[in-house]
Amino acid sequence: MSALHYEMRGRGKDLVLLHGWGLNLGVWDELARALARRFRIIAIDLPGHGRSDWDSTAVTPAAQAWRVHETLAPLTERYFLLGWSLGGQFALDLAAAMPAGVERLVLVATTPKFLAAPGWRFGMAPALLTKLAAALRAGRDGAVDDFLALCARGGAPRTALKVLEQLRRALTERGAAHPEALANGLERLRDCDLRAALPLLRVPALVIAGGHDRITRAAAARALAARLDGARYVEFARAAHAPFLSHPARFAQTLSRFLRG
Repeated sequence: MSALHYEMRGRGKDLVLLHGWGLNLGVWDELARALARRFRIIAIDLPGHGRSDWDSTAVTPAAQAWRVHETLAPLTERYFLLGWSLGGQFALDLAAAMPAGVERLVLVATTPKFLAAPGWRFGMAPALLTKLAAALRAGRDGAVDDFLALCARGGAPRTALKVLEQLRRALTERGAAHPEALANGLERLRDCDLRAALPLLRVPALVIAGGHDRITRAAAARALAARLDGARYVEFARAAHAPFLSHPARFAQTLSRFLRG
């Protein structure tokens, strides 16, 4: 099994960044520039995303988390871990499976259960995910772009346009995701329920949400933080799904403060 594609910059304690569904490590460029004087940034393309290959024999969440771990093992033994959206679910899996390696955990626009269900009213309506999956199966070119627009929607119009342009630029410059990786990611979001594992995590955690997020509701992030022992919760009231792009200076400051303890 080959290592995933990654990029490193900066010096200091290691900070690993995991992006969201359909995107790639290019979404972190602005944040990495801001933090490179204080941390060594290790940004990874998730399996089948960007320049990482798709391995059809490693499709379970555990197998994909192991690919991330195998990529990191030669680079770092202990690190800060930040996951955004789907990358946040990868981060939760890693923190549960490799607790000795993760020094602090940051979850951005992350939910332990993506879809709404009895006993979990914070999730997305299943019909929206079904519609996106159907568009992908039909090979509709705009399916991923529709999702990117939803990532940006909710903030101020000018800010939303800037965020959408940054997300599109990352795909154009750093590579689109493999169709099977996209489908697998949606299946993971449909089926995954990490709530039972949350009380077992003992790593210091920061949960960041956007108050106007149309994909991962702030209520879901608050519920996640409440289930993580001692977690800190920060809400960017005017942000949507990508607060690190819409509010870069405040995000970098909030993150640095938490990682420094």
